[in-house]
Amino acid sequence: MTEGHDGGVGAPPRKHRALLAAVVALIVAVSAAIYATVGLDDGTRDGTPFTSGRLPHNDAAPASTGTWVGAWSTSPAGPEPGTAERGMAGRSVRNVVHTSASGTGARVTLSNLYGRSPLTVTHASVALAADDDGAAAEPGTMRRLTFAGSPGVVVPAGGQVTSDVARIAVPRGGNVLITSYSPVPSGPVTYHPHARQISYVADGDRTEDVSATAYTGTTPYWRYVTALDVFSHEAVGTIVALGDSITDGAGATMNADHRWPDFLAERLRTAAAGGRNVPRYSVVNQGISGNRLLTSGPGRPAANASTLSRFSRDVLGRTDVKVVVVAIGVNDVLHSPELADRDRIVEGLRTLVDMAHARGLKVVGATITPFGGYGGYTDARETMRQQVNEEIREGHVFDEVVDFDKALRDRYDPRRLRAEYDSGDHLHPSDRGYARMAAALDLTALTTHQRTGVPS
Repeated sequence: MTEGHDGGVGAPPRKHRALLAAVVALIVAVSAAIYATVGLDDGTRDGTPFTSGRLPHNDAAPASTGTWVGAWSTSPAGPEPGTAERGMAGRSVRNVVHTSASGTGARVTLSNLYGRSPLTVTHASVALAADDDGAAAEPGTMRRLTFAGSPGVVVPAGGQVTSDVARIAVPRGGNVLITSYSPVPSGPVTYHPHARQISYVADGDRTEDVSATAYTGTTPYWRYVTALDVFSHEAVGTIVALGDSITDGAGATMNADHRWPDFLAERLRTAAAGGRNVPRYSVVNQGISGNRLLTSGPGRPAANASTLSRFSRDVLGRTDVKVVVVAIGVNDVLHSPELADRDRIVEGLRTLVDMAHARGLKVVGATITPFGGYGGYTDARETMRQQVNEEIREGHVFDEVVDFDKALRDRYDPRRLRAEYDSGDHLHPSDRGYARMAAALDLTALTTHQRTGVPS
């Protein structure tokens, strides 16, 4: 256990702490102002359902004891290039997602955050995948999604919509197909470009096709869909993994679900099945490749929004969150023009913690992993990385610490990743590296007071 971020051994002098507190307050105020000005563009506006003839039965889940948790999610990262005019008009988009929790009912969130015009969805469905690699649905599992009782919905530009509940037995650790069809142009498609998962596209309305025959198009993206929640009798809360490409899974094997949050979910399941006293939480992944703590990309809403500006959407907006694991900062170090940015990184991390604590969430923070040999490496940036990590390890930032740096570094050259943990570019871990990261996280550090969610 480490000391909390509000004190502990090695805390700065009182005068310095007062200055840092003032900086934090300023960042919080600026962040709040940003949230206020983009409130209509952060993907929180609801869609408008519409009717189209007779409404089909959507097998709505009955009331029962259980908990809604996030089984899967992803962060909308920007507008898909080449889709500004027509979007995906006249095509069925079948996203393949991997679950971290089981449930007896499901609901899906579709986003038009980066759209410049309304997204008209006339049909959508959810089904279990027939196998681990393909667009075919398991027979008998296809469910039509509805939105306020309607088979279709109009999602406003900058908005999102969550479906009604569909009765479907979702397994933990399985693949689910989420399909939507839009007959008319909708402008830029909201997407997540580095899914590490192949999804599918078909011409025409093939939303409820069980067969994969029509799905001749493949894509490495997730389009429109940003969340799958399940009504679970096993999980009692959600862990959010928040980070950059290292959380997103860059370098991991395609279609294998070998990102570190995937391995963490499997560790939790295995430990619980073995009778260990560990939290019964699902794990969702809010990593975005190239993400930075302090700086957003271009556009409004910003493509690849900074971790600070997207925290409300991607963490606080997720379902029944109890814990957030923060692994961010390497891109800020790599793009830092001067060493003074070190203090801004540390204060930015503290601001995330303050936001989380305001909602009763526990925060586990990760040290920044090595990148010696990567194209952006310099001795000055290595020094900055070590200084930020020192602040994290000494308990000046987070409630708990997971030392990803120590877990992955080469013992003979700690500036670099250990060879078997390196995907080959000297920045992103391999499958073995991601498994090692998950293994480094003390599962007891994820424990919270179940009744309130307040960190223990």
